Order: sequence, then C-alpha cells, then structure tokens
Amino acid sequence: MSSPDIFDGAEARILDRGYRRYDGERTGVNGSVRSVVVHSIQRGLGLRRSIWAKVLPVATAAIAYVPAIVFVGIVALIPARRLTDFVLPTYGEYYGYVISAILLFVAFAAPEMLCTDRRSGMLGIYLASPLNRDTYLLAKALAVATTLAVVCLGPPLLMLVANIFQGQGPEGVGETLLTLLRVLGAGAMITLLYTGVTMGVASLTDRKAIATAGVILLLLVSGTIGGTLADVTGTDDYLMLSVSSLSLDIGPRVHGETPFDQLEITSLSSYLAWFGWTVGGFALARFQLRRLPVTR
Repeated sequence: MSSPDIFDGAEARILDRGYRRYDGERTGVNGSVRSVVVHSIQRGLGLRRSIWAKVLPVATAAIAYVPAIVFVGIVALIPARRLTDFVLPTYGEYYGYVISAILLFVAFAAPEMLCTDRRSGMLGIYLASPLNRDTYLLAKALAVATTLAVVCLGPPLLMLVANIFQGQGPEGVGETLLTLLRVLGAGAMITLLYTGVTMGVASLTDRKAIATAGVILLLLVSGTIGGTLADVTGTDDYLMLSVSSLSLDIGPRVHGETPFDQLEITSLSSYLAWFGWTVGGFALARFQLRRLPVTR
C-alpha cells in the first residue's frame, strides 16, 4: 500500500501574506548614524573581512606606534639621571617620526569607507532609512575621524600615559592637565585636517584606487607648490599650503614649541591654512554628495 502524497498541490495553503510588521526598537536618526559609523570603522580597519583587508591598516597603525613604544621603553629601562644623554622627541615633534605612516593610512582609509557605498548602491539604501544626505555625511565623517585618530592621536597619548605612570611625565596636576589638553588638541586638529582633505578627494569618484591616488597626488602637489612659492617669494608662510607640512607645523605649535626648525611662519597663516584645508574638504564632500543623483 503506497503512502499518500503529502506534497499534493491541492493541499497547499498560504499561511501568511505580505510583509510582517517590525516590532523591535526604533532608534531613529541617532541609531542609524551609530550603525553607519560602526560599519564604516569596521570596513576601514578591515574588521570582519579577509586577512588581506586587514594587512594595510594594521601594518600602518603598528608603524605609527613603534616610535612611541621605543621611546617609552627607553624611559622605562634607562635611569632618569642618564636620560640626559638621549634626545627624546617632544609630543609635538613626534609626528615627524611617523608622518609617512599617517599619510599612507590617510590615503586608504576614507576611500575605503566612502567610495564603496556609491559603487555598490548602498548609498541609496542608507538614504532610504531615517538618514538624509547631511546625517549620512556626518556619520561618515565621524567614522573617518575615529579611524584616523588611531594614528594621529593614539601614539602621543600613549607616550603621555606611559611617562606619567613611570614618573617621567609632567609634574603636578596643572601641568599634567595642560599637557593632556595639548596632546588631545594637536591630535584632534591633525585628525580633522586629514579627515576633511581625504573626504573631499574621495567624494570626487566612486573608485577606491582613483581616490587613493588622488589623495597621494594632492599631498605631493601641495607640497611642491608650497615649497616653490616659499623659495620664489622668500616667505615661509607659503609652506602651509602643503598639507603634510601643515600637519607637522600644527602639532608643535599647539604644544607651544617652535616648529619647522625656526622658520618664520606666523601662527595666523598656520591656523588659517588649517581652517581652509579642513573646512574646504568637508564643503567639497557635502557639495558632491548633495548633487549626486541617488535612486532609493
């Protein structure tokens, strides 16, 4: 005796039709911004991706921390009375030791976070959520700045904390707080500078390789233009047209040190150049995003 056919089409029924209502928590714009920030940081650092996606960000970040670890080790292993024989860099001078790692990290971070959304069509999906173009750009800026802070702020902060615990840091509560504020201020200004510049360049294309090449080209061309104008006019202020030179000037200047080997660069020109590059980069990114046609 054969068993009945349980897959008889006549017995099929549709038990539920249409879309099921969402009963979970609705976090609104703030929740959407947080989700984009977290996802973008993970992508920029290569997290939850293949091992090859992690090589470059991990390697460049490690290079940025190597001098700090070495200097901290010198302070820890050598008695304080013998440290006078060694010339340890100040917090402002530290960026000169790791500028290559920072520039490499900057060139790849923002393109990875921005260009992929436009090329894959995810931008339309993001804008179909509670996000609009401005809040989406804010989320991406927060993600890029957080990622760049790993190399722009982390190493000097590590040096400060290690020196304090080893008794080699600033003396007294007031001096310690002042040094901490200067470390945070210099790191924040350099982070914002590179965030604005790299977001502006990355907004011009949806291809990561072209955006990366564009960031590197801008850094090289701005340095050439600034150096040429400084040589021709005899005015050192033109060096601040170079993004990399500007970042090396801002750190010592915030710490109250004399940057650029006694060159005659006024604080006004330095801070105006920082404002121009930073705000100009964000403004370009916003302009490009607002004029970009997006299908939701």
